[in-house]
Amino acid sequence: MIALSFDIEEFDLPAEHNKQIPLAEEIAISTEGLIKVLDLLKKYEIKATFFSTVTFAKSSTTVIERIVNEGHELASHGCSHSGFAVEDLKVSKDALEKLGGTVIQGFRMPRMMPIDESEVYRAGYIYDSSLNPTCIPGRYNNLCRPRSIHRVNGVWQIPASVSYPFRIPLFWISLHQFPLSIYRFLCNSALKKDGYLNIYFHPWEFYNHLDREELGVPEFIRKNSGDRLIERLDSFISYYINKKIPFVTTQQLLKKGEI
Repeated sequence: MIALSFDIEEFDLPAEHNKQIPLAEEIAISTEGLIKVLDLLKKYEIKATFFSTVTFAKSSTTVIERIVNEGHELASHGCSHSGFAVEDLKVSKDALEKLGGTVIQGFRMPRMMPIDESEVYRAGYIYDSSLNPTCIPGRYNNLCRPRSIHRVNGVWQIPASVSYPFRIPLFWISLHQFPLSIYRFLCNSALKKDGYLNIYFHPWEFYNHLDREELGVPEFIRKNSGDRLIERLDSFISYYINKKIPFVTTQQLLKKGEI
């Protein structure tokens, strides 16, 4: 099984590189990429999970409605992407349920930062997908954390997939950087080890103009972005559909695994 997910949020990456763009433009860039993603998923008639901030959802109600109407899973990515308080867990769940007209069962911390699972449980979530069980200097140091689905303080943990035996992350940056044949090889190693893949992206990666100077996006993120990344994701999906491997939402991953 392959669980595709997308963190839909304000495109605040420029702020990490001392650049500032208006919030309306952050939303517009993410929305433009998100529509491409939804069109691709519709082409193959597969479902995915969309972890949304409340800020994005309130600004793009039409696309949130499309996500729900087309049978995808809506989950929480907090209230905003640039700040977090424990209270946001419950506030974002309630707000997204009202905006989407659907039950919110999953949570993912912005930037996959650590979160107290007991607080996630108290807020009413079934699962959390905030763990990247690898080591990226300056970002994660989780090599000793479990790589597969497990439970902590009443909440199911669904870590992002990493290769086997070496924990090379299979998240968004990897699809930008690796040749497709190498990326598939690494994904196959995780599928063989874990029986599933849990990989995630951001809609703003599919925006065609990340090379705009005022955005300050590093070259390694600009590489194979925009329509080139859509083509890569299209090839990835087609490859596994031909291998008869099903694509599921994160919620379905738990149910199909009979956990």
